Amino acid sequence: MNRRMFLKGLTFGAAGLALPGVGSAGEKPAAGVELATLLDLNRCIGCGACVEACREANADKFPEPKKPFPPMVPKRSKPEDFSDKREERERLTPYNWLFIQTAEVDWQGERRTLNMPRRCLHCRLPPCANLCPWGAARKEANGAVRIDEGICLGGAKCRDVCPWSIPQRQSGVGLYLDLAPRLAGNGVMYKCDRCFARLASGGLPACIEACPEGVQKIGPREAIVAEAKALAEATGGYLYGLTENGGTNTIYVSPVPFEVLDAAIDKGPGKPHLKPVAGKLSGEKALAAAALLAPLAGLAAGALRLVRAAKETNEEVAKEDRHE
Repeated sequence: MNRRMFLKGLTFGAAGLALPGVGSAGEKPAAGVELATLLDLNRCIGCGACVEACREANADKFPEPKKPFPPMVPKRSKPEDFSDKREERERLTPYNWLFIQTAEVDWQGERRTLNMPRRCLHCRLPPCANLCPWGAARKEANGAVRIDEGICLGGAKCRDVCPWSIPQRQSGVGLYLDLAPRLAGNGVMYKCDRCFARLASGGLPACIEACPEGVQKIGPREAIVAEAKALAEATGGYLYGLTENGGTNTIYVSPVPFEVLDAAIDKGPGKPHLKPVAGKLSGEKALAAAALLAPLAGLAAGALRLVRAAKETNEEVAKEDRHE
């Protein structure tokens, strides 16, 4: 860290003390309010502690596919299988919900190396949740956007409408095996759920708890937005996530513009871009489509939960019969 960045950090440190209600490791965020996270890219050293903590905390949610996969219908469709690539850490997969992306950039006469934790941004108006035809994706009161793997049918509508194509599919798992195992889309979609259970019990997301550098903070959105803006102003930084896609609950602060970062990072499947994003649900047509779909998706979700409950009951009965 050079002297200029050190002094900027001190300037913000004094300002940040006046902003209450922001949780980091050791502090529990308030319950019952919309929460957001702030990620200070000046702090990230790319150690990967957050990635490992995420994998450990969510290991019990990772898919165990049934193989071999049946031939898909139509024939041109192919299964999406990451089960033999579980150790992949360089992109988003059904087994890796968070990864560190590193960018080498030239900015204001300096060569900079920046590390950026990448995961779901948890949009305030999430198209994945509002346009899922099966009601499997939803936004919670605390701002987290989740996919219910118990009723997800893997159709990937969530990935299609996500501006960053965040959710990833694993074939050979889920209710599809019982309903239509050969139909294209067989599987379940996976992504970060912001450690919803940990938050619900008063804890912190695993990535925040494990970070040795205090890169991330979580707290009431109003306080996080205020801190992000203050940090950007104090350091001459740039914001991403504040207005993208109508606003998200993940706000990055970077010492270089995000268009510079976007030009320097690898992009492709499981590697989201950093371009400006207009709100997909801000237009009248999009909002009307979401409003029309909502009751149908609710009915579909209810029906699928009944199917899942019946399946679980049958499995319990079969298990008891085997033990008798």
